Amino acid sequence: MAAISEARPSTALAARTWEVPKKVIFYGLLLLWLVISVAPFWMSVVYSFMPKEHIYDPPRLLPQPFTLENYRVVLSEFALFPRWLLNSTIISAVLVVVRTLFCAMGGYAFARMSFPGKNLLFTLTLVTMMIPGQVTLIPNYIIIGPGVFHLLDKLSAVILPGIAGAFGVFMMTQFFKSIPTELEEAARIDGAGRFTIFFRLILPMSQTPLLALALFTFQGTWNDFMWPLVVLQTPDNFTLPLGLQWFKNEYYTLYSNVLAGSLFNSLPIIILFFIFQKYFIQGIATTGMKE
Repeated sequence: MAAISEARPSTALAARTWEVPKKVIFYGLLLLWLVISVAPFWMSVVYSFMPKEHIYDPPRLLPQPFTLENYRVVLSEFALFPRWLLNSTIISAVLVVVRTLFCAMGGYAFARMSFPGKNLLFTLTLVTMMIPGQVTLIPNYIIIGPGVFHLLDKLSAVILPGIAGAFGVFMMTQFFKSIPTELEEAARIDGAGRFTIFFRLILPMSQTPLLALALFTFQGTWNDFMWPLVVLQTPDNFTLPLGLQWFKNEYYTLYSNVLAGSLFNSLPIIILFFIFQKYFIQGIATTGMKE
């Protein structure tokens, strides 16, 4: 017994001894990952504020010398840049509203309504999440282009395939399953119909997942490159990521101007993330809810 009692304090002492090194290693790894993740973006910001003559200077933490000339060139001398910003804003704004509404309606149908083949249809919806987007490029192109709608080189060609998404439907389905059915039953007793319950009861209660879905939609739409590259053909109709690639080809030696233009593509996402980061996290957590 005496030996056991002596061993316990030594074990506790050893655990306390390792506590500080473990914290140092843990936070050291976090700091290293932070530097690796942030350094490329920070270097882009720094060199976007430096004259083009210094673009090949060794890496610096601050722009020296400092100039706004690159941003002036991008905004004033390149006429298509504001048009690309407008195109991306229009597409993102429309899809945020439409996809959020349609995914909420689809999620509510799967969570609350009973109809033949519901489980099979929901399973097929989840299966589409496993299919790489490159597989559906050609079928979508045929439908949007010469096959059905004839919308090539129009902003609607980017908008139409994205009006609903499997992830959004799944996310909203999981959330709606967590809402007590007694609330809807009480509203139905008061004479409310299905649409009244959905728009006046369910949607006001779903502000957090709806905002999270809207943020995910804006992020994906604003940064989308592959599909606009397929369906948009003239520079006037390019979105910002696609225009930046064309801008890079036009100004392949003026990397400072290219970096200045790229910052306009990154800044809205960064601002939205820092303002609404808790909703991003809650949106991920919502997909794990169970009935």
